[in-house]
Amino acid sequence: MPKLSANLSMLFTEVPFMERFDAAAKAGFKGVECQFPYAFDMEQIAERLKSNQLEMVLFNLPAGDWEGGDRGIAANPNRVSEFRDGVEKAIEAGKTLGVKQINCLGGIAPHGVPEARIYKTFVDNLAFAAGELKNAGIRLLVEPVNNLDVPGAYLSYTQKAIDMIRDAGSDNVFLQLDIYHMQRMEGELANTIKANIAMIRHMQLADSPGRHEPGTGEINYRFLFSFIDELGYDGWIGCEYRPKTTTTEGLGWIKAHGV
Repeated sequence: MPKLSANLSMLFTEVPFMERFDAAAKAGFKGVECQFPYAFDMEQIAERLKSNQLEMVLFNLPAGDWEGGDRGIAANPNRVSEFRDGVEKAIEAGKTLGVKQINCLGGIAPHGVPEARIYKTFVDNLAFAAGELKNAGIRLLVEPVNNLDVPGAYLSYTQKAIDMIRDAGSDNVFLQLDIYHMQRMEGELANTIKANIAMIRHMQLADSPGRHEPGTGEINYRFLFSFIDELGYDGWIGCEYRPKTTTTEGLGWIKAHGV
């Protein structure tokens, strides 16, 4: 059965961030993740993890000014120094929180910059981050996101991510596959997952349309969970969705879908 982690940036938002660890553990989760932990005290987060016997599964590299519209900076040739500073910051946080993998968001393609330069910048940034993270015992992941919710997103397709991983030339870069994003961009979820399972180290889920919990949209999660199990995937699947009501009221999908 899939191992589910609660994304605390989107679940249990009924309470302040630091209280979400308690809420996730009470709901039965053994793993948690978040988009960005950097605004909080890492030692306090580590204590919440320990007291609730939770594993911090994943978070993202710093992604620029999120509130200002940034959705990652790895593809921006003008922000390479900022990206590299962010890698160092993420490693420091990762060591404190015991995380084993950190995800990279490419962000929005900068206007007026040739495609070849954007691509090379992203690949070079992946190679740099992969090396630094490997020295710290942490895997680097890279995630395609849909360009409907994030207009202008540079990395939106699975194959392009696989190409970039190859071109980075590191054995420490892997794929994070978000089922919701790839349903919007590609469909063919089962075949895509099967074709790339050797490179996938983390998955995330939400239903489509709406990005709500499984069972609210068109994705057949009961089938997909069984299929993923048959492939032998033993990683985490992060619950990164917007609850239609409250988080706790919406958790019935877990039992309904055989998890």
